Amino acid sequence: MELLDALRTTGAVRDFRPDPVPDDVLYRVLDTARFAPSGGNQQGWHLVVVRDPDKKRAVRDLYLPGWYEYVGMTMAGLRPWAPTNDRDAEAATTPAPPGDGFAEHLDEVPLLLALFVDLSVLAAVDRDADRYSFAGGASLYPFAWNLLLAGRAEGLGGVITTMCIRRENEMKALLGAPDKFALAAVIAMGYPTKEFRRLKRAAVEDFATVDAFNGARLRLSHA
Repeated sequence: MELLDALRTTGAVRDFRPDPVPDDVLYRVLDTARFAPSGGNQQGWHLVVVRDPDKKRAVRDLYLPGWYEYVGMTMAGLRPWAPTNDRDAEAATTPAPPGDGFAEHLDEVPLLLALFVDLSVLAAVDRDADRYSFAGGASLYPFAWNLLLAGRAEGLGGVITTMCIRRENEMKALLGAPDKFALAAVIAMGYPTKEFRRLKRAAVEDFATVDAFNGARLRLSHA
């Protein structure tokens, strides 16, 4: 598969066939994903492959409360948990009622991967900033994305979910993660029910400017 084609067609997949993902396929995916960059090449990730049916159901049950909050805030016109949100407006929203979608059937996903990161190896340069800190993720989420791209080469689809972070302590207890580790994502993967297709995104001119935030939009040169 061409790299550029993979980059333009690897979107979030939440509908999977029931076929299990063989161990040798998963191993190949991870054997490629491990080449992701990380600060100081520390490779501070640890992946728990959740196979036990009871644990998968427990992960689903930890996911659902946050999902219903997310949908409720979305229905109220808020971007859920955006750092700039009015917290009182968030608190006034009502969680959505249970549905019958991806979240409710998370335990049926063929492959659930709980991604943890060792906080002691993160160079979080914005740790002490007066705003939301995100720099540390640069040493972890490229691995998660590599995992999806490597899975794409094996015919797998998937999605990076972060809802269970809201129940991090319970997730760590469920999966036996040490104190110095933090939950970064639960990645759902499997063989998709639909064909991959080219994604739609904003044009380059919509997000890239030259020399200043309000500078000229970057455009193709026709010279």
